[in-house]
Amino acid sequence: MSHAYRGRFAPSPTGPLHFGSLVSALASYLDARKHHGSWIIRIEDVDGSRCQPAFTEQILNTLNSYQLFSDEEILIQSQRSDTYEHYLIQLKRQQMVFPCNCTRQSLTQYDGVHPHVCDSTTTQPHSWRLKPSSTLYQCQDRIQDRLVFTDDLKNSPALKRKDGFFSYQLAVVIDDHLQNITHLVRGADLIETTAQQLYLYDLFSWTPPSVCHIPLITNHAGDKISKQNHAKPISNGHLPTLLRALHYLTIDLTSPTSIPEALTQAIDAWHPDKLKNIKHLPLEAADRHFI
Repeated sequence: MSHAYRGRFAPSPTGPLHFGSLVSALASYLDARKHHGSWIIRIEDVDGSRCQPAFTEQILNTLNSYQLFSDEEILIQSQRSDTYEHYLIQLKRQQMVFPCNCTRQSLTQYDGVHPHVCDSTTTQPHSWRLKPSSTLYQCQDRIQDRLVFTDDLKNSPALKRKDGFFSYQLAVVIDDHLQNITHLVRGADLIETTAQQLYLYDLFSWTPPSVCHIPLITNHAGDKISKQNHAKPISNGHLPTLLRALHYLTIDLTSPTSIPEALTQAIDAWHPDKLKNIKHLPLEAADRHFI
């Protein structure tokens, strides 16, 4: 992996960009610029059952309106199935995956997880699941301190589903490695995905990126602001919206007259240590119109 800082923002086009996603985009962008590094946009549309090309265009237009431009060509995951298949075959050769015919109904007794290697065949529709591991993984998070994962690998996640779509877990590890991503700055909701990603990095003998999980912006019920919770799309190129997003990153600017000026000031003011050990930040009353 390259030693030069390479960060990324990787939205899924299941809807327009919302306020919480803008906060995440800004955190990854500011961290890259603070380190004089590259910032790359990747579209994580690997789940073709939920993602729509029209939302990809909307998201990119919104990011561009906030002067958040990718330093390199934008990678589209839905165009990379052959790459993911290549690495899945590698895991098959290592005998680290197994076919699975289990249905959601059959897994209800396990609360939806798959804690065992089942006796399935490839003669029926099947997914490919990662074998569980007893390895204890841990890593140092720049905001959340040391993360220790105890039971996270007892599940066997599907790396390729019955419908032929590859999983986020497999695609994100492959793409982060092939794009030489050195630093991940993302929402704290993705902490729970980290152990399985570290496991995959081990299986491929790759070096994982540094991680930095920023606090989630939550609604009055404590739920993450998300498209699933019907968060509203943000307006394009709206300086007050940008300033409110920066506020949740402990950056309060009073004098910028333009988005480029605000971003320049925000790079200097970005200090993730100010968010130390915070996983959730409730949306303030003045910002309820974003949900």
